[in-house]
Amino acid sequence: MSLIRTLLRRNPPEPAEMGPLYPQVKAAMIDVQAYARSHGGEIQLLGVSDEGDVRVKFSGACRGCPMSALTLKHGIELQLKELVPGVRKIVQV
Repeated sequence: MSLIRTLLRRNPPEPAEMGPLYPQVKAAMIDVQAYARSHGGEIQLLGVSDEGDVRVKFSGACRGCPMSALTLKHGIELQLKELVPGVRKIVQV
C-alpha cells in the first residue's frame, strides 16, 4: 500500500478542470505558493473552470489554520485576480 502512495505522490493526477486560464493560473500559483511554503503550508491547484473559478486545496500548516479563509479571500484570490485577468473566484475544497 505504501508503494501506491509513493507513486501517487510522484505523479499527481491531472486536474479535472483545465479551462483556458489554467496555464496562466498554474504559473501565477508559483508566487502564491511561496507565501504558504514560508509558513510550512502548501496550496495545491486542483483545477480551473471555463468560467474562471479556481479550485485549491490547502495542506500542511495551512490545513485547518484559522487564518486560511482570510488568506484565501484577501491574499490568494486578490493576487490571482491581479495576475490573471479572468479569474472569477477561488474555491477551497
